[in-house]
Formats: sequence, C-alpha cells, structure tokens
Amino acid sequence: MSRRSFKQILTGLFLSLLLLLMVMFYHQSTHFNDNVTINQIHVGGMTPSQALDKLQSTTGVTCVYVNQAKVYQGNRQKLGFTKSDQSKVDRVFQQQKTLLPTRAAKNFMIKSSHSSPAQLATMETKLQTYLEQENQHRRKSRDAFVKYEHHEIKIVPEIKGNQFDEQQLMNQLKSQRYNQRIQLHSVYVEPIKADNLQVRRDQKKLTQLMKRDVNYRIQNKTYRLTAQQIISSAEVKKGKYNFDTEIGQRKIRELNKQHATLNKSYRFKTHDGKVITTTKQGTFGWEIDPKKATQSLTKAFVQHRSMLSAQSDIKGAGYNKQGTGYGIIANHGIGKTYAEVSLSQQHAWFYRDGKCVLDTDIVSGTDNRGNKTPRGVWYIMYQHTSSILRGKNDDGSTYASKVQYWSPFTETGCGFHDASWRHDWSKTAYLKGGSHGCINMHPAVAGVAFEYLQKK
Repeated sequence: MSRRSFKQILTGLFLSLLLLLMVMFYHQSTHFNDNVTINQIHVGGMTPSQALDKLQSTTGVTCVYVNQAKVYQGNRQKLGFTKSDQSKVDRVFQQQKTLLPTRAAKNFMIKSSHSSPAQLATMETKLQTYLEQENQHRRKSRDAFVKYEHHEIKIVPEIKGNQFDEQQLMNQLKSQRYNQRIQLHSVYVEPIKADNLQVRRDQKKLTQLMKRDVNYRIQNKTYRLTAQQIISSAEVKKGKYNFDTEIGQRKIRELNKQHATLNKSYRFKTHDGKVITTTKQGTFGWEIDPKKATQSLTKAFVQHRSMLSAQSDIKGAGYNKQGTGYGIIANHGIGKTYAEVSLSQQHAWFYRDGKCVLDTDIVSGTDNRGNKTPRGVWYIMYQHTSSILRGKNDDGSTYASKVQYWSPFTETGCGFHDASWRHDWSKTAYLKGGSHGCINMHPAVAGVAFEYLQKK
C-alpha cells in the first residue's frame, strides 16, 4: 500500500470517529441518560419534549409502603402534567446532564401543574393512622434521666424501643410524595442516652438543688428548710423537674400543729374576764396547705431563692378559701375587732380595737337540733343591705323574710340580721320561738351592729 493510500485511510478513520463523536455529543446534549426516571417514570434516551409527552400520557396508581406493608393505594389517574411543565422537565434535563453517557440510575421528582394537594393529605393521614396503630403494640423508648432517691443522685440509663419515629417517616413521605411507588424504611425513636450533654447538665443542676435551703417565714417566725427535708424523690428530664414531696408535706403538717388556727379550739377571754375554751367548730382561721407549700418551696429551690413567706400558701374554710386571721398575732388571729355572742345569756358584745362599742340582747336559734345556732369561731362572709331570707319552717312550709341588714357567718345561712317581725325579746324567747339559727337583732340596733361587723 502506498503512503498516499495509507494517509487517506487514516484521514477517513479520523473523520468517521469525529463524526461519531459529534453524533454522540449531540445526542448527549439533547437526550436524557439511559437510566433516568422522573417521578419513577422512565425517560431515559428521550428528549425533554418526548419526556414531557410520556409524563402527560402516563397513568398510574400511587402506593405508599412501610417496609413491605402497603398503607395507601390511590386511584389510577394521570399524573397532572401539562405543557406548562416543560420548563421543569428542562431543568431536570440540565441537572442530569453529563459529559459522557452514563447508565447510573437516577430519579428526579417534579410537582406537576395539576398535582392534587388532597392526595398528599390523604397519604399523610393514612400513614399517621398506620404508625399510631403499630406503635400501640411496640415497645416505647425511654430517655435517660436523672433521679434523686434515698439521698442519692444517679443517672437512669436509656431504654431503646422499637416504636416508629413518626416524624422521620412523615419526612420520608414528603420527600417522595410525587413518586408512583413511595417506599418508606423503618426509623425508630432514638432515646436520649446517658452520656448526653443535657443529661449531664441535669445531673449537675439537681446536685446543686439538693444542697439548697430556704428561710420559710410563718407569721413572725422563720424556719430554715432544706431541700432534703422537703423532697422525697425527684426526676429531671430535659431540664424539667418532677418532685415527690411526701416528707415535705409531713413537715408542713407538723408546722401547722404549732401555728395554724383552723379547726382548733382557742383560749378566749370573754367580756366579763372569764377565760373559756372555744369548740373546734367554725370557719375562722387558717392553715398552710401542705401540697401548695411544698410546690412553693420546690420552686424556690429551683430559682435559688433564700426567703419565702407562707402567706401565699395558706387556706381556709367556708366562703373564703384563702384563710382568715393570718398575720394577726393577738387573740389567736381574731385580733381586737370582733363580736362575742353568749347563747346562754342571749346577749352580744361588739368590740372595735379592743373596746366594747355595743352590747345588746339578741335572740338565737330555737333550742332544737335543726335550728340551733352553731357554736365556735366564725367570720363574717359578706354583708348585704335589704335582703330576703328564704327557707323552710319546722312544719315544712316555706318562709321569705325581708331584712335590712344581713351579715352571714355560715354557708348554711346563719348570720346577724334585724327581725322587725319579732315582738318577744326576752332571755327565753329562743326556747319557744327562736330563729332558724340566725342571730336576731332589734331593728333599733341592727344598723349600728352592721357597721361594727367586718367581713373577712
């Protein structure tokens, strides 16, 4: 073969190879790579316009699987692509483009112009229901947490369960929402581990808290209460405390024995200087609510406060649940302004700032079980002018009595009031025609007494 012929052959081969490369590069620049899918629809080897045509004409059924379990299957329908989606397909084409052809499998998702938001909502609902039902029968994970018990602080280790992580699976669904087959893989709830930084912080915080104390002031006396006196056990999870204060509530009940006045009998000096002991009946007084107090104390420990007043923790009985007489030392909290009633003498004395400003005869309840005026120490709940008192007589008939001054001291309807209908004001009037438990007062003095009485 001549040199000239050989050169011609080489030139021909070069031109053929060049032509082949040009054809290949042209095809690569205008067609998708072989194993490319859009919304899991195969478009490999197609131009962008051909790919859109296929997407427009394809019908399919969207299914959602969790591992092998099918949790949703839609209706067969078109995918909702229109000519207006061409720019989206073109963008995907640019994203998948490579210099040389590749057979690597790659799926792209496109939201079609007419995709149904309702379908995604339905899929989410079906998936949520499935996961909730499944998780009912699966073992829950438990985060590691810090615990104080038996004077010891320790980290309780985590327990790994097998409940589905609903949020993670929901995120998987959203990331595949335009695919025909949506395949979700198990992701389980991961517990917070014992070496977690938050757990270590909680351990440090609880250790510091259990070393704290608070000066708890009850009226004019202060008690130093430590965290270990108040907290039986405690847990800290993600920075949040949960306290058991059984021993603290016992401590508060001990303090109530020394200071509280509710449901207790008092040594009381009467108008004539005689000292009597009252009954334990009555609504007057206060006591510290053990549960409320220990909540206040544990909050003070958390906030690292040094002082706390018991006043916000007291409770009472009757109409005023906040308690009465707290902060008053004289006369067991009754103070120096009060009304003294003698049922045996059928007389009342009204004191203002320690001085008797009014004394008057009264008529109390009839001396029988149903109408007796209750003994004890009570407080005036509220005061009204011009009221109508209603109730039942001993024979079952009803009454409605209009009064000008009404100061009740029991929730059952006993109180001080004027009795314009009464004519017998003798010392024995209550025996044969007394009230239904109220303290009847002569209209001439009832208004004055009304002014001297003080509601609590």
